Amino acid sequence: MDTHAIRLPFLSVIIPVFNEEENLKPLFTELVDVLNSLNKTCEVIFIDDGSKDGSLAVLKDLQKTFSGIRIIKFKKNCGQTSAFDAGIKAAQGEVIVTMDADLQNDPRDIPKLLEKIGDFDAVCGWRQKRNDSFIRRISSRIANAVRNKLSGESIKDVGCSLKAFRSVYAKKMKLYTGLHRFFPTLIKMEGGRVTEVAVNHRPRKYGAPKYNIRNRMVRSFIDLLAVCWMKKRILTYEIEE
Repeated sequence: MDTHAIRLPFLSVIIPVFNEEENLKPLFTELVDVLNSLNKTCEVIFIDDGSKDGSLAVLKDLQKTFSGIRIIKFKKNCGQTSAFDAGIKAAQGEVIVTMDADLQNDPRDIPKLLEKIGDFDAVCGWRQKRNDSFIRRISSRIANAVRNKLSGESIKDVGCSLKAFRSVYAKKMKLYTGLHRFFPTLIKMEGGRVTEVAVNHRPRKYGAPKYNIRNRMVRSFIDLLAVCWMKKRILTYEIEE
């Protein structure tokens, strides 16, 4: 037995980054306070999704102050699903938390998600009070309603990136571009139990949203059709002997 084996972290926090230079230091300051309060071994995986600003330099500076930071850098911008996929594959923790880098997700909500892990295999944040423009709130509400109607789900807020997963289920997901919006459905397809908890949602202070209504609505509807097809075609056989 190797008596010098490295102790694996309990928690892996996965954060995609695309041109979020101004948000990274305040986000990490808040996040470290929360992680320290957990009294658990933790790692934070930042995925630089082809940023053109100084995000990577900021991340490398932060890495000097916290040994638990890991950085994955993409050669070019590949999108949020790719970033989450790379982070999930690299994660070593028993539990995985995903969140955005734009400061709209509140790190202080992470303990609320972790309280439900064990009873559930995925815990999804529900932004009960949205701090977005009227148009974005309405478009999100319509998108959620359409997704739930066609996919047979009842998730209130599939667009919230703040989620917690048991790693064994997260790593089973086979992701394609855009399917990060359907994490709850994909977990259920693997036999996992999913719930939601209300979380804080803060207004964006720095930078700009990375998508508009057109590319959000049209692309996500096409992705929804693919997920509906997957649900109908999933293999459900049981071996008797």
